[in-house]
Amino acid sequence: MSFQIKNSGEAYDVIIVGSGAGGGMASKILSEAGLSVAVVEAGGDFDPAKEEDRTQLRPPWESPRRGAGTQIRPFGDFDAAIGGWDIDGEPYTRKNGTEFDWFRSRMVGGRTNHWGRISLRFGPNDFKRASIDGLGHNWPIGYDDLKPYYDKVDKLIGVFGTKEGIYNEPDGFFLPPPKPRLHELYMKKGADKMGIPMIPSRLSMLTRPINKERGVCFFCSQCNRACQVHADFSAGTVLVHPAMKKGKVDLYTHSMVRKVTTDESGKATGVSFVSKMDMKEYKLKSRVVVLGASACESARIMMNSKSKSHPDGIGNSSGMVGRYLHDSTGTDRMAIMPSMMDRERYNEDGVGGLHMYTPWWGDNKKLNFARGYHIEYWGGMGQPAYGTGGSMDSMRKYITDEFGAPSPNGGYGAGLKKDIRKIYGSTMGMSGRGESVPMYDNYCEIDPNTVDKFGIPVLRFNYNWTDQEVNQAKHMHDTFEEILTESGGILLGSKPGPETKYGLLAPGRIIHEVGTTRMGDNPATSVLNSNCQAHDCDNLFVVDAGPFVSQADKNPTWTILALAWRTSDYIVSELNKKNI
Repeated sequence: MSFQIKNSGEAYDVIIVGSGAGGGMASKILSEAGLSVAVVEAGGDFDPAKEEDRTQLRPPWESPRRGAGTQIRPFGDFDAAIGGWDIDGEPYTRKNGTEFDWFRSRMVGGRTNHWGRISLRFGPNDFKRASIDGLGHNWPIGYDDLKPYYDKVDKLIGVFGTKEGIYNEPDGFFLPPPKPRLHELYMKKGADKMGIPMIPSRLSMLTRPINKERGVCFFCSQCNRACQVHADFSAGTVLVHPAMKKGKVDLYTHSMVRKVTTDESGKATGVSFVSKMDMKEYKLKSRVVVLGASACESARIMMNSKSKSHPDGIGNSSGMVGRYLHDSTGTDRMAIMPSMMDRERYNEDGVGGLHMYTPWWGDNKKLNFARGYHIEYWGGMGQPAYGTGGSMDSMRKYITDEFGAPSPNGGYGAGLKKDIRKIYGSTMGMSGRGESVPMYDNYCEIDPNTVDKFGIPVLRFNYNWTDQEVNQAKHMHDTFEEILTESGGILLGSKPGPETKYGLLAPGRIIHEVGTTRMGDNPATSVLNSNCQAHDCDNLFVVDAGPFVSQADKNPTWTILALAWRTSDYIVSELNKKNI
């Protein structure tokens, strides 16, 4: 059952704030255990199978912008994510020259509607980095604690890949991967020459059926639009909506949570939220509150949840809420492959993302940075969309230098079309996604002078990359150039230098932010215990990426899902024991 506005007098067993990976998983596990659940979501409902929500397979001319991005869909007018880095009436601020950009996805399923679905497990070393390099802190749990839950997530959701036996890139239960595309085969030749591994990707898209409810990938390469047959993983379609059909789950949409409410003893009693439908405030009651609103949003809610028992915000007696914020590093490079120019046209769309990737292979003890990165590969003859030919000026220079003069009047009209056809399918590139070192001085806090349109105090960010991340970005570009040239490619553009931090994107741009409510055994230096339970409030839990002690060189979603499942099992156990 779905609600836009409701003031509940009766208490739920559990209120879950947010419906993304963590909140979605919690809604499924807790409701299947027989608990009554309320899911409170700041955005609207969303199902890509419904015609009013479908963007998949829509041609560019169906958009007045030919598919170009908008403020609320910065990745393209047909991208599934509704939100972005800049949302009207929902500002955030920065200090000390910070460039942090905060992406929010206001819809059921959150960011899982449009993500790349790179579904990597953290490895044994990723939980114990401080023991390896002396930086940051170890997690209070290890890989063996999460392995059973990674296994369950693999089987429930589905992920393709191959067993490779790489120690810190653990294998799972894999569906068959799609074959490499031509540009990936070219780049593998370059990687092989350098002794750098390049293996089939691990993405959560169904290449084989796993149940009757979901379809199988038909290789349209538009997973960022969310799948109308639910063949890719989105929390709304795979977790929240099925939970609503099977269990006692109420969904509150367009509901902006202001704070966690508490009683005189400091226990959580529910949440207060502002309905976007009438701008009035409502309250819901529950025995347990679970925050899964995203690392920064959950931290914001906790810091705004002040009371006599929690004067600095609920769960924040240590002052650690908002601290150790960190995002993945990222930078990119592109090349043109002469031998792929003017080739025969055929459909090589594949899945919506990379068919092959490179896990971290280096020995950081021999390098000038402490943490690694993985490489994502892209290119090929994807269906032309808005922006195709947009970098023709730089590409035409290389056509001129390497292959003679381009078409007459190639900057527009028939000449431009001829050049685009020549180049189409011959460009390829690489993206690095790496681990940054968590820093106490990278944080979000409540801005004392700014509120959003709902009257809720907003976040203010302080974040700076360190030499660790800058040196890592330089290594990325050195590697990119060598792989691309060894593959036979001609590099496009110039190599970024130290003045741009070697092309290192601003923090927040990779949308992997973690660590704001980190777990630990010591309540003085952490927010949550190893079960993602607040040290200061035993009926408050966090199930997004906030509990992460460190990020790893992998995407965080599979670990969010595994942790959320583990936390949900713990909640059920503690409720049954009447401990909370």
